[in-house]
Amino acid sequence: MKRRTFVVDAGALAAGTALATERGHRIGARDVDQFRTQLSSLYRTDHTAGSAPAQTRADRMESALTRVLSTGTYTTRVGRDLHAMLSELYSLQAWFGYDGAPVEKARRSAVEALTSAQLTGDPLLHVSALETFILLSVKADRAWEAASAVEYAYSLADAAHAGATVRLVIALREANVATHTGDLAAVRRALSRGVSYLGRMDCDTDVPGWARFAGVGEVDYATASMYLRARQPQRAVPFLRSAVSELGSGYSRNTAWYRAKLAGVLLQAGEDEEACAEMGAVLDTCDGITSNRLARRMRTFAHQAERVRTPAARDCAERIHETVATTAGSGKV
Repeated sequence: MKRRTFVVDAGALAAGTALATERGHRIGARDVDQFRTQLSSLYRTDHTAGSAPAQTRADRMESALTRVLSTGTYTTRVGRDLHAMLSELYSLQAWFGYDGAPVEKARRSAVEALTSAQLTGDPLLHVSALETFILLSVKADRAWEAASAVEYAYSLADAAHAGATVRLVIALREANVATHTGDLAAVRRALSRGVSYLGRMDCDTDVPGWARFAGVGEVDYATASMYLRARQPQRAVPFLRSAVSELGSGYSRNTAWYRAKLAGVLLQAGEDEEACAEMGAVLDTCDGITSNRLARRMRTFAHQAERVRTPAARDCAERIHETVATTAGSGKV
C-alpha cells in the first residue's frame, strides 16, 4: 500500500489536541475514529454553546490534522479519511466565520474545505463544502459566484446519485441566493423543489452527517425569508413560528437565532407585546450561548423597540442592553 509519513501523540489525540512529538508514528483506523469523535463534539458545541467555543477547539484540531497529514505514515485509505475530516473541519470553521468572523477569513476556510474535498474524490463531501461556500458568497455580495456554486452542487449530487436530504440542502442554498437577489419567482421554484425533496426524505438510507440539519424547519425559515424580502412580515410570522417549533432540544443556538428573528418580525408586524414576549424567551435561555449573529439581532431589536415607546417594548430594550453589557466581557451572546 502507498504510505506517507506523519507524527501523532495518541494520548494527546484522545485529550483533544493530538499534538505530536514522535516522528514516524503509524496512524490507523482507531486514531481516525478518535478524530471523528472530536469532530462530532465540535458540532454539538456549536449547536448548544455557539461558534466561539467551538472555533477554539476547531483551531486545535486543525493543527493536529495538518501535522498528521504532513509528517506521518498512513495508508492511502486512512489518508483519504483524514483529508475528508479536514475538509469537514474547514467547512465548520467557515460556518463559524459566517456567524461572526470577517467574511473574507471565513471564505478562506471555505476554499480550504473545497480543496480538501477535491483531494478525497468524494462528490458529496464536495457538496458539503460548497453549501457553506454559497452562504459566504451571498454574505460577500457575490451572488453570481453563489449561483454558479449551486449549479455545480446539483451536478455533483447527480453524479453521486445523492438522496433527497442532500438535494434539499442544495435547494435551500438556491433559495438563499435568490432571496438575496430579490428574484422571488426563483425562490418559489427552489422552495417547491425543497418541498418535493422533503416528501422523499423517508427513503434516504445513508444521510451524511453534515446534511442532517435539513428538514421542515429549514424550509419554513427559508419561506419566511422570502416573505420578508417581499416586505410581507405578517405572512412570514407563521412560517417562523413553525421553524422554531421544529428545532430539537439539541439546537439551543439555532432556537435562539430563530426566536430572535421571529421577535423582530412580530415587531415589524405591529405585534409589540408578542414580540417582546418572544425576545424575553430568548433572553431567558441565551445564557451560555456565544454568537455574534445572535447579539446583533438582539441589539437591532432593542433599537427598534425603543422607537415603539410602549412600556413592554421599553422594558424589553432595557433588558437587552443589560444582558449585552453584562455578557460583553465574558464573550457570551
